[in-house]
Amino acid sequence: FANRIPAKRNMSETATDADMKQEGGEEIVTPVTAPAETGSGPENPDQAALAEKAATEAQEKIDAQALPIRTYLDQTVVPILLQGLSDLVKQRPDDPVEHLAAYLMKHNPKNKK
Repeated sequence: FANRIPAKRNMSETATDADMKQEGGEEIVTPVTAPAETGSGPENPDQAALAEKAATEAQEKIDAQALPIRTYLDQTVVPILLQGLSDLVKQRPDDPVEHLAAYLMKHNPKNKK
């Protein structure tokens, strides 16, 4: 089998036509799946909503990773950090680091549902 020479193609055959025929001249039928119809997808609306949410979160993560450092911090950390520091100044707790950490955890916008 390793020493077989490929059969010559008839010049009127296209590469696709020749590729579809076996040695015996029989055609090879390759099943073709139709493209998804518009609006097709999960039948369950909850599944569709979860899939959409997952896709959005994945895209946001990719977008956030592509941002310059300053822009990333300005969009994600600085707003909540400034609010926490403002609260820290108003409260003046004995343990400011613990207070700020608790504030950030409590007010983390990613944990809100």
